[in-house]
Amino acid sequence: MMRPQLSADGSAVRLPLAEHVDPLLDELALAYAQDPDTVGRLLTAHAASFVALDVAMCSEDATDYGRAVRAAQADATREALLDDCPAAVTLDPLLAPDDAITLAGRITQVAAHIRHRTAQNRNARP
Repeated sequence: MMRPQLSADGSAVRLPLAEHVDPLLDELALAYAQDPDTVGRLLTAHAASFVALDVAMCSEDATDYGRAVRAAQADATREALLDDCPAAVTLDPLLAPDDAITLAGRITQVAAHIRHRTAQNRNARP
């Protein structure tokens, strides 16, 4: 389960996701080492799809249909890359109701700490 923390400057709640992303990057690196040509082509195709999506999202001339097509292309190339990475399953953790409530409580506690400390600092100013 994610463990909410204070950000380095203490002004925000941080949800560390590295434990979910690190295995995915490790598996992607291993897949590339085992078959650099195929994985390289998949990465290149995904980069092209992502750039096309980014351009479509920023373009005032792009239609909603065009944006949807670019998003679908980016999703398809991303899914092709993730198919060889079993760790991708853990990227979006599913929380049981009790775990979700526990996480929400922890986030609330950290956020309340920030709010309390901010209020104290505001009141301490001359």
